[in-house]
Amino acid sequence: MTLAEIQEKTKAFLVDELEIDEEKIVPEASLREDLGIDSLEVVDVVVLVEQEFGLKMKPEDFKVIKTYGDFCGFILEKVA
Repeated sequence: MTLAEIQEKTKAFLVDELEIDEEKIVPEASLREDLGIDSLEVVDVVVLVEQEFGLKMKPEDFKVIKTYGDFCGFILEKVA
């Protein structure tokens, strides 16, 4: 799976499930400040990542994942 494919899938579920404005979803966007993902929504994101990628994530993983680019890179690293 390529980074572009991961970005396409993650962007789709962030827009559809969390109702985040698609234009805000750029690699340098902060998940918390720019995209408004709070601690409750992190749990939703963990579930969505598992559904879309078959990847187990823990909410604790988000302590090191700060931006959307970090998030996609984390997934790429795990599925490669």
